[in-house]
Amino acid sequence: MKKSIAIICGGGPAPGINTVISTLAKIFLKDGYDVLGVHHGYKGLFSENSSIKHFDFQSADRIFSLGGSTLTMSRFKPKDSDFKADFFKKNNVKLLVTIGGDDTASTANRLTNYLVENHLEIAHIHVPKTIDNDLPLPDRNPTFGFHTAKDEGVRIGNTVYKDARTSENWFVMSTMGRSAGHLAFGIASACHFPMMIIPEMFNKTKITFDKIINIIISSIIKNKISGIEYGVALVSEGVFHFMDVDEIKNSGINFTFDEHGHPELGNVSKSHVFNYLLQLKLKEIGIEIKSRPVEVGYELRCCNPIAFDLTLCTLLGIGVKKLFDQGLTGCIVSANSRGDIAPLYLRDFQDESGKVKPRLVEIESDMAQLFINNMSFIKEKDYKKVEKYISNPAQYDLKKILNWS
Repeated sequence: MKKSIAIICGGGPAPGINTVISTLAKIFLKDGYDVLGVHHGYKGLFSENSSIKHFDFQSADRIFSLGGSTLTMSRFKPKDSDFKADFFKKNNVKLLVTIGGDDTASTANRLTNYLVENHLEIAHIHVPKTIDNDLPLPDRNPTFGFHTAKDEGVRIGNTVYKDARTSENWFVMSTMGRSAGHLAFGIASACHFPMMIIPEMFNKTKITFDKIINIIISSIIKNKISGIEYGVALVSEGVFHFMDVDEIKNSGINFTFDEHGHPELGNVSKSHVFNYLLQLKLKEIGIEIKSRPVEVGYELRCCNPIAFDLTLCTLLGIGVKKLFDQGLTGCIVSANSRGDIAPLYLRDFQDESGKVKPRLVEIESDMAQLFINNMSFIKEKDYKKVEKYISNPAQYDLKKILNWS
């Protein structure tokens, strides 16, 4: 029977998935393999009737520059008891390629152990992806999809900022970033927004809604005393993931909760939450400013990849073949800033408890501090001027709010 490779995709979409799949298909077809794409991730892999896409050159070539994923993705995380070898035996699979985050990779590690125990010599190589850019890759290399998502976010952000200038409004934007502010930082700095708020800024104080809203008001008032009646404040959704649950529950927002009592953040627009609380506070202190919410979320995940990600994803696909030909397994494919391919292992990322710590924005770095200090917010030298709007300017001083001074 002809040897084959199997490809699955886990988690959420990121621009460049199809480029990885296309590259893998072309390079392994050339080497005489059948290339099988399995729909629905691990769920499809262990299903009685797996839904399979058989690739040839033409089908692979059509998708290489397209966004989204030609293979249906799934967040299904199998237990060890779900593992079966049937699919691998039936299709003479010699390599399983998983495309996903650390959850997908850690599941593949468990699966690799299962296959070894069942005397099946099947290699596994993982291709890491996330638009959050929070995987701790060496050399601070970006994860694939990040630059395309940022590029699309900047396109939307520039349009929103044009609207702010045109209508003399304020907009409160929110963007994805589960535990790190890379995406929000990249968009806000590229668009020259007067304010961005990312979780890493709260390195010396707890995150609360009141602090977030006061920082936005600081920017609004600073612009006002400078004769600027408009602006955009971008808040990373990651701030929610560092808040106490009680802070979220007591916010006055009608969240839904899961069976464990945790707020279901995916059911709400984060920008609407921030904008609503901002409007309440502005009314309370007697400042009349019109602001509108803009949520930037799922629009970023399935864009057609830009040239940077087309090149990176092609390199990673070719890199999988290089590592496989070297006889490596149970590893993650990685490319450094020079384009050199090297294997990484989950143990390189995991802490003592087996968790992968996210890569955060280096808030003390020159780059971060230069951008933050160039934002629009109240400083001590502004206190006299802003007293016509607020009686307690120190309460809206960003550096005092963040406990940076």
